[in-house]
Amino acid sequence: MIDFLPKVSYMSQILKNKVLDDFILWNNLKNGNEKSFSLLFEKYYRDLISYGNSLCPYAEKVQDCIQDVFADIWLYRDSLQDNVVAKAYLLSSVRKRIARLHERDHVFRKTTTTDVLEFLFDFSIENDLVEDEVTAERVLLLNKLLNDLPVRQKEALYLRYHQGLSVDQIADLLEMNYQSASNLLHRGLLNLRKEWKGSIPFLVLISSGVF
Repeated sequence: MIDFLPKVSYMSQILKNKVLDDFILWNNLKNGNEKSFSLLFEKYYRDLISYGNSLCPYAEKVQDCIQDVFADIWLYRDSLQDNVVAKAYLLSSVRKRIARLHERDHVFRKTTTTDVLEFLFDFSIENDLVEDEVTAERVLLLNKLLNDLPVRQKEALYLRYHQGLSVDQIADLLEMNYQSASNLLHRGLLNLRKEWKGSIPFLVLISSGVF
């Protein structure tokens, strides 16, 4: 294990004051820059924890998987591709690592894909975003509608509107073609629109990052 993986709070103040371009950080990392490596870890750790916990109910194992992903990135940095979208790469790497963990622990049958993973995330949009009781009730309904979606639609919406990935990136992460990923998103939004009649656009709510 790399002994300089930072704790979550290590560079939080730096990140608040200065946003570094991911491509610069990635290229610097490839060239052996430990600071850039640490900044990427700090920048995306919480996103990776959130996504990892949605795929595995064991928090310590999720943290171990994330540590392992970053250890491999550092150890094999010379073979990393250029012009990688760091966030999409990291989310995908954590997903694959958790899938391998499931295989190792015999939780699921042995497989070469990540289809064995069940998306466990529960949407929980905060009621303090709204000012009246009627709208608050609609928000509770939206939570239910989101959580009742088929798991693949639910995961696609989470990746698109909470993690901010493109359709191409979602397709790569879920190991499907672009059209299939686009269809997942379309069907998920269509299912929501059938029932949602709240005064606040649901896309604003699900992309707010508070659930």
